[in-house]
Amino acid sequence: MNVVNAHQTQARKLGSQTFVCPHGSGVRKAVRLAARGVSRQAQVVRAQAVSASLETKVANGVTNTTAAPAPAKFDYAGDISKTVLGIILGGGAGTRLYPLTKKRAKPAVPLGANYRLIDIPVSNCLNSNVTKIYCLTQFNSASLNRHLSQAYNSSVGGYNTRGFVEVLAASQSNANKSWFQGTADAVRQYMWLFEEAVREGVEDFLILSGDHLYRMDYRDFVRKHRESGAAITIAALPCAEKEASAFGLMKIDGEGRVVEFAEKPKGDALQRMKVDTSILGVDPATAASKPFIASMGIYVMSAKALRELLMNRMPGANDFGNEVIPGAKDAGFKVQAYAFKGYWEDIGTVEAFYNANLALADPSKAQFSFYDKDAPIYTMSRFLPPSKVLDCDVSMSIIGDGCVIKAGSKIHNSIIGIRSLVGTDCIIDSAMMMGADYYETLEECEYVPGCLPMGVGDGSIIRKAIIDKNARIGPKCQIINKDGVREANREDQGFVIKDGIVVIIKDSCIPAGTTI
Repeated sequence: MNVVNAHQTQARKLGSQTFVCPHGSGVRKAVRLAARGVSRQAQVVRAQAVSASLETKVANGVTNTTAAPAPAKFDYAGDISKTVLGIILGGGAGTRLYPLTKKRAKPAVPLGANYRLIDIPVSNCLNSNVTKIYCLTQFNSASLNRHLSQAYNSSVGGYNTRGFVEVLAASQSNANKSWFQGTADAVRQYMWLFEEAVREGVEDFLILSGDHLYRMDYRDFVRKHRESGAAITIAALPCAEKEASAFGLMKIDGEGRVVEFAEKPKGDALQRMKVDTSILGVDPATAASKPFIASMGIYVMSAKALRELLMNRMPGANDFGNEVIPGAKDAGFKVQAYAFKGYWEDIGTVEAFYNANLALADPSKAQFSFYDKDAPIYTMSRFLPPSKVLDCDVSMSIIGDGCVIKAGSKIHNSIIGIRSLVGTDCIIDSAMMMGADYYETLEECEYVPGCLPMGVGDGSIIRKAIIDKNARIGPKCQIINKDGVREANREDQGFVIKDGIVVIIKDSCIPAGTTI
């Protein structure tokens, strides 16, 4: 019997024992792990045998008119639909995005006319074959839960694969009566559930954030993590000094191992984190303008190592960036950096969110596009009619499904969300309208004082503003920040100004003729 067959036979024997072993779950688990190791070893030996055979034929001058099959390669990432669990961190109260998070969780904030922020990490997971996904959140999770259940759960997984996209909201229990205290604490409180996935074959946790805009193939990320043998791998990219203090910064050696990590340093501590970022593979000009290596807040963590860190080594640690990652490095765990070379944007503030959305409609600024047939961004199927545009001037804008834009209106460099209604002779310039959750009948409108319909009334002007869902803006309004105010809280009047951007709060009514 040759070596390959011996390994295969041993794997089959061990595999059969996992179902009949009478000695309890501990022994069954050990046997199952041994079987998995033998199976992987057999794959390596088989790949080596095929490669050696091909090399021998070439050395002996054996050729064929037809192309020989490529030698088999051992896939270090394995079948990540079975071995990787996606954990999306929904964030806290979303104070930086307030008032967009007043009535919803941060990942449920609308994006790009048809989507929500949560659609980005979930789509990246599905495109990477990660089909077991949890989203942890603590605030206003109703709309997020509804969106995920309607958008994904009917189409994730199959007869032979257990796939899901579920929300895990913070809850109190007999063992723990406190809410989530941070990112690491949120994962710790649900470790009992994640361990069930580990028993089913999950080896690594893919930990993501719910407020980033990017497209990434996590399969390469996981593969590099496993090849390096790291306990934690951090996705990283070069960063300019003006924005560096908002991120976790690191220094790495020639092999990509993290040798120093500082979470959001300032002053002298920030200057000490300056490095030559050409080590990430960027060109000299980029390295000169971006001399810091920033953490993207995206991690692959070994399930075994993370459990040891959270439950035993650092049971009081609440945050990954501030405590767990520096603590893991200092404790001798291998922490590795993964250089990401694509577009990535943290849209956790009102200004960043506004700019990222408008850039989607501007060809001169757009670095991210929803139009990618190989890696699409998914969302809920709403079965809305096509938008209707009546004798309007529309330029450099994105219009979502089911909108009606009436005659004489001008729309420039704007995002018009689903079910939006724009009246006649309106001007929408550099604005984002999030649309509406439903179509309103005349009978329903009669319950609103003055029967003010959802959308923008005739003759109104909106410039540099965000109009949240279901807002009612009367005729002849001007939402233009006339006085150039940077910050103002006028919630009692239905709006807030942040970073010079007027935000009309969800479900608000702005009376006819109002000037902001």
